[in-house]
Amino acid sequence: MQYQRQQPPGCGGCLLIVFLIVMVTGGAPALINLLGFLIFSGFAGVLLFIALFWGFSFWVKRQVSTLESTQTESHNRFVWLLVHILVKIAQLDDHVSKDEVQTIQRFFQYNLHYNQTKMAWVKNLIKEATESTETLESMLEEFKRTFAYEPRLILLELIYQIVYTKDPVPQNELDKARKIAEFLEISAYDLRTIEAKYMYHRQRQTTAARENDTHYYAVLGLEPGADMDTIKKSYRQLSMKYHPDKVSHLGDEFKNIAEEKMKEINIAYDFFKKKIA
Repeated sequence: MQYQRQQPPGCGGCLLIVFLIVMVTGGAPALINLLGFLIFSGFAGVLLFIALFWGFSFWVKRQVSTLESTQTESHNRFVWLLVHILVKIAQLDDHVSKDEVQTIQRFFQYNLHYNQTKMAWVKNLIKEATESTETLESMLEEFKRTFAYEPRLILLELIYQIVYTKDPVPQNELDKARKIAEFLEISAYDLRTIEAKYMYHRQRQTTAARENDTHYYAVLGLEPGADMDTIKKSYRQLSMKYHPDKVSHLGDEFKNIAEEKMKEINIAYDFFKKKIA
């Protein structure tokens, strides 16, 4: 027979011993006083827990409120619309799963480097978005009306980043991302550069893919075989569209997204310069 470690006695046995000792030494009045103390202590503990929980919730809400007040209205609205649009895309199958919520949260936490206060803000926005009755079309209409072309590119970049966290990528979400690009009047050229970045991302994990120039053509929005003059022209156009200063009013985190995009573009351009040279 296998040896099994004995479990230590629970608190119930300890309390029984205490009650017996009190009963023997002080009688029924002492036992009643002890029970009253325990009941009061338990009630006080519950009240203390409630007070601490309320206090922490109040502190978090205060921090979020302070955060919102220190950021520009343009930045706050951009993030609000971004979260709501991402949640609405996740709701294309009529519900938002826990994994989809975590994917959105990880995006803000790890890709945009949001701290605890900003993450509390995002979580509030996600909760609000899941309960919202506003349509995806109405929010996209506001986004298109409010923001210029460059922020729209950033939005589409982030949508594709969320969509491509899934493996395989749901075709209906990919189709929706393309329709959003069309609605936002993103050019076919710019859509191709964004989509190519994520389409070839998984292939780049292999050496063969890294040595294949197909990916770099795609990053520049070009078909394989384009000459150097076409490559230079494409590079200049993309550099102007993704210049970080054009989205600096949206906040540093979105400026960083533009900078990352510029790194991709520069790597592709340098690849062709070295290859042709």
